[in-house]
Amino acid sequence: MPETGAAAVPGITSVFVRLKLSLLRNGLRQSSGRRTAYIVSGVIALLFAALQLIGLVALRGNEHATTIVVLLTALLGLGWTVMPLFFPSGDETLDPTRLVMLPLRPRPLVRALLTASLVGIGPLFTFCLALGSVISVAHGAAAAVVGVLAVALTLLLCVALARAVAAANVRLLSSRKGRDLAVLSGLVIAVGIQVVNFGAQRLSNAGGLAKLDPMADVLSWVPPASAVGAVDAVSDGAYVRGAAQLLLAVVALAALLWSWERSLVKLMTSPDGSTLQAAEPARQSASRGLGGRFLSGGRTGTVIERSLRYVWRDPKTKAAWVTSLVIGLIVPVFNALQGTGTIYFACFAAGMLGIQMYNQFGQDTSAFWMVAMTISTARDAYEELRARALALLLITLPYSALVTVVTAGLVGDWRALPEALGLSFALLGAMLATGAVTSVRFPYSIPQGSAHKNVAPGQAGLAWISILGGMIAAALLCAPLITLTIWLHVADAEGWLWLVLPLGAAYGALISWAGVRWSAPQAAARLPEILAAVSKG
Repeated sequence: MPETGAAAVPGITSVFVRLKLSLLRNGLRQSSGRRTAYIVSGVIALLFAALQLIGLVALRGNEHATTIVVLLTALLGLGWTVMPLFFPSGDETLDPTRLVMLPLRPRPLVRALLTASLVGIGPLFTFCLALGSVISVAHGAAAAVVGVLAVALTLLLCVALARAVAAANVRLLSSRKGRDLAVLSGLVIAVGIQVVNFGAQRLSNAGGLAKLDPMADVLSWVPPASAVGAVDAVSDGAYVRGAAQLLLAVVALAALLWSWERSLVKLMTSPDGSTLQAAEPARQSASRGLGGRFLSGGRTGTVIERSLRYVWRDPKTKAAWVTSLVIGLIVPVFNALQGTGTIYFACFAAGMLGIQMYNQFGQDTSAFWMVAMTISTARDAYEELRARALALLLITLPYSALVTVVTAGLVGDWRALPEALGLSFALLGAMLATGAVTSVRFPYSIPQGSAHKNVAPGQAGLAWISILGGMIAAALLCAPLITLTIWLHVADAEGWLWLVLPLGAAYGALISWAGVRWSAPQAAARLPEILAAVSKG
């Protein structure tokens, strides 16, 4: 299609808009469940956007209105920037590789894709927030005129950010590392919620929103927040500053469109480097693995190496481990920083990491049949479960100890360190024991096709019984040591609290050995049922 024709660009643009609408319509026709989920999520998003619009308009005249809307716009731009990295499959039109074989020029393609990108719930949500932000800070006719430009620039900047990032990282998003990034999106959201919660509490204790004014002043010069900052500047009569901020937003939009066009040119004219064999020597070197360097031979070393490889290479296993490691640290640390935590919050790390022992065979998915072929006796099953528990201990034991020490330092309670370590080790042992039992009694499949689905359809009940029931059982198993600790405190025998550390370590080792030992004969007897359950998805 020639680039110089007068009707070429409008023709391409209208085709892509109709294509976007067709993709949305056909997606809703696939199943009633998907249609219901889309409608419900759309209604919730639009309702939230309407409430945000009303709330922002209500801020009009508030002394902190500028700070709030500038920070909100900056956060909105950040969200659009990382959205294609964490949710690459959320919009089929984000992948420009589907258009490589079509006779399209990059510049008209950028215009068409940008226009089509304005169709959807996300752009409408962004428009409502941008409109509310502008209304809250616009005072006077000149500010209203600038506000119209600011709303358009904010919306176009957000959409262009998402498109430019997607085009620049399209090879990553279609690779295994990109799928890893998508799986880890839940972790980023969880950590982000904790950070926002911590920041909100710190603000409430440190003088309120006035503490954010310096940050807002800086971000008001960073697009797309600079567009909203221009409206506020014009409202205050600072026309030169407002013009500079608005010009900065225009320049940023032009730079994004240019970068997007360059990425499309490179994508359409360059070969895919993923097919090159330059990384083959490194792959061969990595194939020697950890086992050849650190682990001995035999079944135990082989199973430990396999488990550690799953942690490093399998996206869902990696995501589960990283989530447990991060959440297990930030909960006690954030509570300690807020002044509301105790050293006993460190046990949260042992609990989070102990969950990794649950559904051990389900983590293998359909590949478990190869493991099942090597298990013919209760002894084989015992060695398999024991090695898997040892692989977990290689990470969980030192990490639990590290979190406990860090928490003790933050709360300044070094005297309670031995008892906290003892309780953590006992809880970890109890989690390993109940995890071995539930892995045998209540195995379930983990689907590999969906990044955010961790239970196969029809097995949600098994997952709840396995995890929730196992955690309750682990807490009950720790009751003797918890009772001993409380009794020593009540009886003013604090000089003997150091005994909780060796007793907790010994108790945790004993209970974990007992759980693995008791589960092994059942695992050998129930192999066909376990294989059928974990291969369902």
